[in-house]
Amino acid sequence: MRRYGPAVLLALVGAAILRVSLFSELYLRYVQAGLRPYLVVSGAALVLLAVAVAVAGVARGAAVHEAEGHEGGDGDGHGGGNGGGDGHEGEGDHAGHSHSHSHSLSHSHSHGHSHGPAGPRVAWFLTLPALALLLFPPPALGSYSAEREAAQRAAQGVGTFPALPSGNPVDLALGEFGSRAVYDSGRSLKGRTVRLTGFVTRDGDGTWYVTRLLVSCCAADATTAKAEVRGVEAPPVDTWVTVTGTWHPEGELGSTEAWPPVVDVTSLRRVRQPDNPYEKR
Repeated sequence: MRRYGPAVLLALVGAAILRVSLFSELYLRYVQAGLRPYLVVSGAALVLLAVAVAVAGVARGAAVHEAEGHEGGDGDGHGGGNGGGDGHEGEGDHAGHSHSHSHSLSHSHSHGHSHGPAGPRVAWFLTLPALALLLFPPPALGSYSAEREAAQRAAQGVGTFPALPSGNPVDLALGEFGSRAVYDSGRSLKGRTVRLTGFVTRDGDGTWYVTRLLVSCCAADATTAKAEVRGVEAPPVDTWVTVTGTWHPEGELGSTEAWPPVVDVTSLRRVRQPDNPYEKR
Protein backbone atom coordinates (compact mmCIF):
# COMPACT_ATOMS: atom_id res chain seq x y z
CA MET A 1 0.00 0.00 0.00
CA ARG A 2 2.82 2.39 0.84
CA ARG A 3 4.21 2.03 -2.67
CA TYR A 4 1.13 1.67 -4.86
CA GLY A 5 -1.77 2.84 -2.68
CA PRO A 6 -1.59 6.55 -3.58
CA ALA A 7 -1.46 5.68 -7.27
CA VAL A 8 -4.54 3.46 -6.98
CA LEU A 9 -6.51 6.14 -5.12
CA LEU A 10 -5.55 8.84 -7.62
CA ALA A 11 -6.45 6.60 -10.55
CA LEU A 12 -9.86 5.67 -9.10
CA VAL A 13 -10.83 9.28 -8.33
CA GLY A 14 -9.60 10.47 -11.73
CA ALA A 15 -11.47 7.67 -13.51
CA ALA A 16 -14.66 8.52 -11.59
CA ILE A 17 -14.42 12.18 -12.61
CA LEU A 18 -13.83 11.23 -16.25
CA ARG A 19 -16.72 8.79 -16.17
CA VAL A 20 -19.27 11.42 -15.11
CA SER A 21 -17.87 14.29 -17.19
CA LEU A 22 -16.23 12.91 -20.35
CA PHE A 23 -18.10 9.66 -21.01
CA SER A 24 -21.59 10.62 -19.79
CA GLU A 25 -23.84 13.51 -18.78
CA LEU A 26 -23.89 12.49 -15.10
CA TYR A 27 -21.88 15.56 -14.11
CA LEU A 28 -25.04 17.62 -14.67
CA ARG A 29 -26.38 16.12 -11.43
CA TYR A 30 -23.74 18.07 -9.53
CA VAL A 31 -22.58 21.14 -11.48
CA GLN A 32 -23.57 23.45 -14.33
CA ALA A 33 -22.79 22.45 -17.92
CA GLY A 34 -20.12 25.16 -18.26
CA LEU A 35 -17.88 23.40 -15.72
CA ARG A 36 -17.50 20.25 -17.84
CA PRO A 37 -14.09 21.18 -19.38
CA TYR A 38 -12.62 21.79 -15.93
CA LEU A 39 -13.83 18.39 -14.71
CA VAL A 40 -12.36 16.62 -17.74
CA VAL A 41 -8.99 18.33 -17.29
CA SER A 42 -8.98 17.55 -13.55
CA GLY A 43 -9.82 13.88 -14.11
CA ALA A 44 -7.15 13.47 -16.80
CA ALA A 45 -4.56 15.18 -14.58
CA LEU A 46 -5.32 12.81 -11.68
CA VAL A 47 -4.97 9.74 -13.92
CA LEU A 48 -1.65 11.00 -15.31
CA LEU A 49 -0.44 11.75 -11.79
CA ALA A 50 -1.39 8.22 -10.75
CA VAL A 51 0.71 6.79 -13.58
CA ALA A 52 3.68 8.97 -12.56
CA VAL A 53 3.36 7.89 -8.91
CA ALA A 54 3.19 4.21 -9.91
CA VAL A 55 6.27 4.50 -12.14
CA ALA A 56 8.17 6.27 -9.36
CA GLY A 57 7.16 3.50 -6.94
CA VAL A 58 8.46 0.79 -9.28
CA ALA A 59 11.76 2.62 -9.74
CA ARG A 60 12.14 3.12 -5.98
CA GLY A 61 11.42 -0.55 -5.34
CA ALA A 62 14.06 -1.62 -7.88
CA ALA A 63 16.63 0.66 -6.23
CA VAL A 64 15.86 -0.80 -2.79
CA HIS A 65 16.27 -4.38 -4.02
CA GLU A 66 19.56 -3.52 -5.68
CA ALA A 67 20.85 -1.89 -2.49
CA GLU A 68 19.86 -4.95 -0.45
CA GLY A 69 21.74 -7.17 -2.89
CA HIS A 70 24.95 -5.14 -2.44
CA GLU A 71 24.52 -5.24 1.34
CA GLY A 72 24.26 -9.02 1.36
CA GLY A 73 27.45 -9.41 -0.71
CA ASP A 74 29.48 -7.15 1.60
CA GLY A 75 28.33 -9.08 4.66
CA ASP A 76 29.50 -12.45 3.24
CA GLY A 77 32.95 -11.13 2.38
CA HIS A 78 33.37 -9.60 5.81
CA GLY A 79 32.42 -12.83 7.53
CA GLY A 80 34.98 -14.86 5.54
CA GLY A 81 37.82 -12.45 6.38
CA ASN A 82 37.14 -12.65 10.10
CA GLY A 83 37.06 -16.42 10.02
CA GLY A 84 40.60 -16.57 8.60
CA GLY A 85 42.13 -14.08 11.07
CA ASP A 86 44.80 -15.44 13.48
CA GLY A 87 43.81 -15.40 17.11
CA HIS A 88 40.57 -13.51 16.52
CA GLU A 89 38.29 -16.29 15.31
CA GLY A 90 35.90 -16.13 18.25
CA GLU A 91 35.80 -12.39 18.18
CA GLY A 92 35.17 -12.36 14.42
CA ASP A 93 32.42 -14.93 14.70
CA HIS A 94 30.79 -12.94 17.49
CA ALA A 95 30.97 -9.70 15.45
CA GLY A 96 29.69 -11.42 12.33
CA HIS A 97 26.84 -13.01 14.26
CA SER A 98 25.98 -9.67 15.87
CA HIS A 99 26.00 -7.87 12.52
CA SER A 100 23.92 -10.59 10.87
CA HIS A 101 21.44 -10.64 13.74
CA SER A 102 21.12 -6.84 13.67
CA HIS A 103 20.58 -6.85 9.91
CA SER A 104 18.03 -9.65 10.23
CA LEU A 105 16.07 -7.76 12.89
CA SER A 106 16.16 -4.58 10.81
CA HIS A 107 14.97 -6.41 7.71
CA SER A 108 12.29 -8.23 9.68
CA HIS A 109 11.04 -4.97 11.18
CA SER A 110 10.99 -3.31 7.75
CA HIS A 111 9.19 -6.28 6.24
CA GLY A 112 6.57 -6.30 8.97
CA HIS A 113 6.06 -2.55 8.69
CA SER A 114 5.50 -2.75 4.94
CA HIS A 115 3.10 -5.67 4.91
CA GLY A 116 1.78 -6.06 8.45
CA PRO A 117 -1.94 -6.80 8.79
CA ALA A 118 -2.60 -3.95 11.24
CA GLY A 119 -1.51 -1.16 8.94
CA PRO A 120 -1.32 -1.36 5.16
CA ARG A 121 -4.04 -3.99 4.69
CA VAL A 122 -6.50 -1.80 6.55
CA ALA A 123 -5.33 1.23 4.58
CA TRP A 124 -6.54 -0.43 1.37
CA PHE A 125 -10.09 0.22 2.59
CA LEU A 126 -9.44 3.85 1.60
CA THR A 127 -9.99 2.71 -1.98
CA LEU A 128 -13.61 1.72 -1.29
CA PRO A 129 -15.11 5.27 -1.35
CA ALA A 130 -13.24 6.05 -4.58
CA LEU A 131 -14.37 2.74 -6.09
CA ALA A 132 -17.97 3.42 -5.05
CA LEU A 133 -17.81 6.86 -6.70
CA LEU A 134 -16.57 5.21 -9.89
CA LEU A 135 -19.17 2.43 -9.98
CA PHE A 136 -22.19 4.05 -8.29
CA PRO A 137 -22.37 7.84 -8.89
CA PRO A 138 -24.77 9.53 -6.42
CA PRO A 139 -28.20 10.45 -7.85
CA ALA A 140 -29.39 13.99 -8.43
CA LEU A 141 -30.98 15.85 -5.54
CA GLY A 142 -34.69 15.15 -5.17
CA SER A 143 -37.70 15.61 -2.91
CA TYR A 144 -35.69 15.23 0.32
CA SER A 145 -33.51 18.22 -0.55
CA ALA A 146 -36.49 20.24 -1.73
CA GLU A 147 -38.48 19.61 1.46
CA ARG A 148 -35.60 20.72 3.69
CA GLU A 149 -35.83 24.26 2.32
CA ALA A 150 -38.65 26.31 3.82
CA ALA A 151 -39.88 28.00 0.63
CA GLN A 152 -36.93 30.38 0.33
CA ARG A 153 -36.87 32.48 -2.82
CA ALA A 154 -34.88 35.37 -4.27
CA ALA A 155 -35.73 38.78 -2.85
CA GLN A 156 -37.45 40.60 -5.70
CA GLY A 157 -39.69 43.62 -5.89
CA VAL A 158 -43.06 43.60 -7.59
CA GLY A 159 -42.74 44.84 -11.16
CA THR A 160 -43.68 44.27 -14.78
CA PHE A 161 -42.17 41.27 -16.55
CA PRO A 162 -41.61 40.95 -20.32
CA ALA A 163 -44.51 39.52 -22.31
CA LEU A 164 -44.64 35.76 -22.80
CA PRO A 165 -44.21 34.21 -26.26
CA SER A 166 -47.39 33.83 -28.28
CA GLY A 167 -49.22 30.53 -28.51
CA ASN A 168 -50.55 28.02 -26.00
CA PRO A 169 -49.32 26.12 -24.14
CA VAL A 170 -46.13 28.02 -23.36
CA ASP A 171 -43.23 26.06 -21.86
CA LEU A 172 -41.93 27.74 -18.71
CA ALA A 173 -39.21 26.90 -16.24
CA LEU A 174 -40.63 26.52 -12.76
CA GLY A 175 -38.41 29.33 -11.50
CA GLU A 176 -39.81 31.74 -14.08
CA PHE A 177 -43.38 30.59 -13.48
CA GLY A 178 -43.00 31.22 -9.76
CA SER A 179 -41.46 34.68 -10.27
CA ARG A 180 -44.22 35.77 -12.64
CA ALA A 181 -46.96 34.36 -10.40
CA VAL A 182 -45.67 36.07 -7.24
CA TYR A 183 -44.12 39.33 -8.51
CA ASP A 184 -45.48 40.27 -11.96
CA SER A 185 -47.78 43.29 -11.68
CA GLY A 186 -48.58 42.94 -15.38
CA ARG A 187 -50.21 39.55 -14.74
CA SER A 188 -48.55 38.04 -17.79
CA LEU A 189 -49.73 34.54 -16.77
CA LYS A 190 -53.41 35.46 -16.74
CA GLY A 191 -55.39 33.55 -19.36
CA ARG A 192 -52.34 31.61 -20.57
CA THR A 193 -51.89 27.86 -20.65
CA VAL A 194 -48.50 26.84 -19.29
CA ARG A 195 -46.50 23.62 -19.40
CA LEU A 196 -44.19 22.84 -16.46
CA THR A 197 -41.77 19.96 -15.93
CA GLY A 198 -40.38 18.77 -12.60
CA PHE A 199 -40.48 16.02 -10.00
CA VAL A 200 -43.24 15.32 -7.51
CA THR A 201 -43.04 16.44 -3.87
CA ARG A 202 -45.78 16.23 -1.30
CA ASP A 203 -46.83 17.79 2.01
CA GLY A 204 -48.12 15.81 4.95
CA ASP A 205 -51.68 17.02 4.28
CA GLY A 206 -51.73 15.53 0.78
CA THR A 207 -50.96 18.72 -1.13
CA TRP A 208 -48.52 17.97 -3.92
CA TYR A 209 -46.20 20.04 -6.07
CA VAL A 210 -44.28 19.90 -9.29
CA THR A 211 -40.79 20.88 -8.16
CA ARG A 212 -37.42 21.80 -9.57
CA LEU A 213 -34.11 22.65 -7.90
CA LEU A 214 -32.34 25.84 -9.00
CA VAL A 215 -28.55 26.08 -8.95
CA SER A 216 -26.10 28.91 -9.59
CA CYS A 217 -22.89 26.86 -9.70
CA CYS A 218 -23.38 23.34 -8.34
CA ALA A 219 -25.78 21.17 -6.35
CA ALA A 220 -24.39 22.53 -3.07
CA ASP A 221 -26.15 25.91 -3.58
CA ALA A 222 -29.50 24.48 -4.74
CA THR A 223 -32.76 26.26 -3.89
CA THR A 224 -36.33 25.19 -4.62
CA ALA A 225 -38.90 26.30 -7.19
CA LYS A 226 -42.31 24.62 -7.11
CA ALA A 227 -45.95 25.00 -8.00
CA GLU A 228 -48.91 23.49 -6.17
CA VAL A 229 -50.87 21.19 -8.47
CA ARG A 230 -54.66 20.98 -8.37
CA GLY A 231 -57.06 18.94 -10.47
CA VAL A 232 -55.18 15.63 -10.89
CA GLU A 233 -54.04 12.81 -8.62
CA ALA A 234 -50.43 12.86 -7.46
CA PRO A 235 -47.99 10.31 -8.86
CA PRO A 236 -45.42 8.81 -6.44
CA VAL A 237 -42.91 11.20 -4.86
CA ASP A 238 -39.82 11.87 -7.03
CA THR A 239 -41.64 10.89 -10.24
CA TRP A 240 -40.81 13.28 -13.07
CA VAL A 241 -43.89 14.76 -14.76
CA THR A 242 -44.95 17.40 -17.25
CA VAL A 243 -48.18 19.18 -16.31
CA THR A 244 -50.27 21.47 -18.48
CA GLY A 245 -52.74 23.95 -17.00
CA THR A 246 -53.47 27.53 -16.03
CA TRP A 247 -52.28 29.76 -13.22
CA HIS A 248 -54.63 30.05 -10.24
CA PRO A 249 -53.98 33.41 -8.49
CA GLU A 250 -53.68 33.29 -4.69
CA GLY A 251 -52.99 36.18 -2.30
CA GLU A 252 -51.53 39.61 -2.98
CA LEU A 253 -48.53 40.08 -5.24
CA GLY A 254 -45.29 39.70 -3.32
CA SER A 255 -47.02 38.26 -0.25
CA THR A 256 -46.32 35.00 1.50
CA GLU A 257 -49.87 33.87 0.60
CA ALA A 258 -48.91 34.01 -3.09
CA TRP A 259 -46.18 31.41 -2.56
CA PRO A 260 -46.04 28.72 -3.74
CA PRO A 261 -48.02 29.54 -6.88
CA VAL A 262 -50.93 27.30 -7.86
CA VAL A 263 -51.66 25.72 -11.24
CA ASP A 264 -55.00 24.14 -12.22
CA VAL A 265 -53.84 21.14 -14.24
CA THR A 266 -55.80 19.70 -17.16
CA SER A 267 -53.27 17.07 -18.24
CA LEU A 268 -50.33 15.22 -16.71
CA ARG A 269 -47.71 13.10 -18.38
CA ARG A 270 -44.93 11.09 -16.74
CA VAL A 271 -41.52 11.75 -18.29
CA ARG A 272 -37.95 10.63 -17.83
CA GLN A 273 -35.60 12.67 -15.69
CA PRO A 274 -33.85 15.13 -18.04
CA ASP A 275 -30.09 14.94 -18.52
CA ASN A 276 -29.83 18.22 -16.63
CA PRO A 277 -32.26 17.89 -13.71
CA TYR A 278 -31.62 21.43 -12.44
CA GLU A 279 -32.69 24.85 -13.61
CA LYS A 280 -30.20 27.71 -13.66
CA ARG A 281 -30.95 30.33 -11.03
